[in-house]
Amino acid sequence: MLKSIKRFLGGNRGEPIVIVSGLPRSGTSMLMRMLDRGGFEIMTDAERVADVDNPNGYFEYERVKHLEKETDKSYVREGRGKVLKVISFLIKDLPDDNDYRVIFMRRDLDEVITSQNKMIDRLGTQDTTADREAMKEAYRNDIVRTRLLCKNRPNFELIEIHYKQTIEDPVATARELNGFLGGKLDEAAMSAGVDANLYRNKA
Repeated sequence: MLKSIKRFLGGNRGEPIVIVSGLPRSGTSMLMRMLDRGGFEIMTDAERVADVDNPNGYFEYERVKHLEKETDKSYVREGRGKVLKVISFLIKDLPDDNDYRVIFMRRDLDEVITSQNKMIDRLGTQDTTADREAMKEAYRNDIVRTRLLCKNRPNFELIEIHYKQTIEDPVATARELNGFLGGKLDEAAMSAGVDANLYRNKA
């Protein structure tokens, strides 16, 4: 279920920042909720509140969405020892003065796109008629780029988990996450944070 890509090298930059990442609508908010319940402090400004698309909340930090354009990224250090959500496209823009443990959520790409389109339709923010196969190819490329980046940067460690498997066996995912992150989390509370009723867009 969880695959360790590279052995964590550590460093003298303080505690690692735990990064929850993935494509939009891939289940990253569910992972954030698990880690929050498990005992990790979440780096969030709570600006984006729960809604019908994410009834349990988003756990986001708005400023992170501008990582690609910002020159002063020193605020990211505030996430040391905490959990920060960063979409996969912006992993490349994280500053090098921190160590990172990246938890990358994988989900069926058709499910991701369907979920995205439903949210966009509800919000009325943009056209949802883009070519699905072209979008899937772009997402595949993004996943490959993220893997290679984390493999080649010595202050990164990446593991991948799968959304559907987490829904089906949250206890196993909680156990693997706890092992990856030091073994001090409340696994029962983490697994209880998975709401299978929210698996509404299935392949």
